[in-house]
Amino acid sequence: MHWEQLLSLKRQGDTSKRLRKEQDDTRLGFEVDYDRIIFSSEFRILQDKTQVIPLSKTDFVHTRLTHSLEVSVVGRSIGRLVGKKIIEKYPHLKEVHGYQLNDFGAIVAAACLAHDIGNPPFGHSGEKAIGEYFATGNGQKYQTHVTTKEWQDLVDFEGNANGFSILTSSREGVEGALRLSYATLGTFMKYPKESLPKKPTKAICDKKYGFFQQDVAFFKEVAQELGLLPNKELPDIGYVRHPLAYLVEAADDICYTIIDFEDGIKLGLIEEDFALEYLIKLVQKSIDSKKYKELITKEDRISYLRALAIGSLINDAVSIFLENEKAILQGEFNVSLMDKSQYKAQITDIINLSVKNIYQSKDVIEKEIIGYKVIHTLLDTFITAYVNNINNKCTNFDVLVLNLLPKKYKNSQSTVYLQLLNICQFISLLTDGKAIEMYKIISATKI
Repeated sequence: MHWEQLLSLKRQGDTSKRLRKEQDDTRLGFEVDYDRIIFSSEFRILQDKTQVIPLSKTDFVHTRLTHSLEVSVVGRSIGRLVGKKIIEKYPHLKEVHGYQLNDFGAIVAAACLAHDIGNPPFGHSGEKAIGEYFATGNGQKYQTHVTTKEWQDLVDFEGNANGFSILTSSREGVEGALRLSYATLGTFMKYPKESLPKKPTKAICDKKYGFFQQDVAFFKEVAQELGLLPNKELPDIGYVRHPLAYLVEAADDICYTIIDFEDGIKLGLIEEDFALEYLIKLVQKSIDSKKYKELITKEDRISYLRALAIGSLINDAVSIFLENEKAILQGEFNVSLMDKSQYKAQITDIINLSVKNIYQSKDVIEKEIIGYKVIHTLLDTFITAYVNNINNKCTNFDVLVLNLLPKKYKNSQSTVYLQLLNICQFISLLTDGKAIEMYKIISATKI
């Protein structure tokens, strides 16, 4: 793969290529992507979506929105540091094509900002709830109405694929694409493959899937424009990653490792002394012991160690990327950057403690159970109304339910697969609070 192609400014609907040197330097082409995402309604609703603690009433626990903003800040730093070295190594990128180190930061920051935009309410359990509705719930009856690959999209509903669909709105009958640059779309795509075959290789890019069947054609257009290499083992269903996707993944890994851990400490789910011991192991080379001892409050101590830890992991991620740039460009780097980190043992210890004390805490489990019930009820209600409508068996209740469905998710000419996917996407774009409110309306408990 070649950087000058990977940094394409082409946007959805463009009939010709755009060149970086033709852009207005006061507002870089890739910065437009960031602006469009942050002003979108799909991004704004992340303020009421679960990051770790569902339906938290405390003012310091992270939502998907604050998490995404923090990942974007970390990603921008990583992107700029990598961009500086790439521009130095390949001076023609600047001299001939006009690219700057800030372009790398802007691309990664925009992709980071959008990285969770397709996640349903109630965290990752929301994805599982949608998938299990079709795999083991009332949705099983629709399997015979769709293809094998379409069915896999539904039973293994994936927030990353949903995010690509939301950002591009490339499905027939759905409007409102943000028209992001292909470079940003490629960078957003951590798993550039179809849903089947599932986990065909051990490569990190095959861990999940990244686009629905209805989005295959447009994703292939993006991949070809960027010059992404076909997956050597399965060239018909996927590609290797855009190199900058590794930086998005690293920024996300860094933030959820450190900041979710910080939330757990502040909530009292992890004892302070125990937690500080874990964090100090990450920052032994950079900590100012005198300054640390002068910090009086728990919050100040945690904040100081968190900042140092993130800084250490940023520098580590940049070094790993640059050391492996050749293999990455050749599509032969098959793990995440943080899997190669010198701090991998410390990261693993922190994640294991977070899983035990935070992700599997009673409060989280109870609220995830609520989320399952809410999502399954909403899916069943809207899908039943849709099916009754196309079979001319619509009750008045079904008519009322369908009136709650926004126009862009209703298309009487759609295939069964597309309409099921539309309803899944509609529910995925509800906030935690809105999903619960709609559940109460449908179940007649909001009186």
